[in-house]
Amino acid sequence: MDAIKLLIDQHRKLEAQMKTAVEAQEPKARAASLARVGDDLTKHITSEEEVFYPAVKAKRTEDILLESLEEHLSLKRLLADLLTLDPAAQNWEAKFKVLQEQTEHHHKEEEEHLFPKVRKGWEASELEALGQRMLALQQKLQRAGDPRDAVIEQTDEATPLK
Repeated sequence: MDAIKLLIDQHRKLEAQMKTAVEAQEPKARAASLARVGDDLTKHITSEEEVFYPAVKAKRTEDILLESLEEHLSLKRLLADLLTLDPAAQNWEAKFKVLQEQTEHHHKEEEEHLFPKVRKGWEASELEALGQRMLALQQKLQRAGDPRDAVIEQTDEATPLK
């Protein structure tokens, strides 16, 4: 699968999952929704940081990538907070809405600024191979179990651009 199409498809899936999660009222439903969102968001972010961003790094994208990594750090911090917060807590919904808003902003930035630059400089076969590498990493993370748990240890600083 084309790497950019993969990422955009995952953006839409995450946005739909977040909409469902923010509408959940029962603590058990909130916890289950957060687990799904947390795992999928973590796999997505990790594959961008470890595969996509290093592959597309170039002078014309480096500033966008550095901003994206800082946005990832913000998302990780919010997710880590939510993972340790009781889903019945009064501020759970508000904190989740902030995660949702920041995630949607990040998606928009990538889709409007980064992806068009990448698409211009890459052949379809290269994007296909990159997408396959990203999917393989995401599947490995899922097989290892509960990818969201790794985020708690990744909140000190943004991942360096490789």
